[in-house]
Amino acid sequence: MPDRQVTRTSKDRDGDILRLCRPGEHWSPRAKADAVRDIELRNHQYFVLNRVGRKTYIHVYESGGRKHLRTDPNDHLCDNLDELPEC
Repeated sequence: MPDRQVTRTSKDRDGDILRLCRPGEHWSPRAKADAVRDIELRNHQYFVLNRVGRKTYIHVYESGGRKHLRTDPNDHLCDNLDELPEC
């Protein structure tokens, strides 16, 4: 399963992730539903690089009957999907 680095996101007014992006990549932008399917079917893994250049993987979690994308909570804001620039 190939990894895809995410450098930008698109969010709605509530801050929910709508798209994952990396300018210049053939797959970008990737709609949330497609990224969720990619992750769940293990077709692709998506990640963000943290301050020390390590991959922080994006996971699917469910809340209130809806699926969301997020990275694991940690002390690095730079790998938080909400902190990435807009697509």
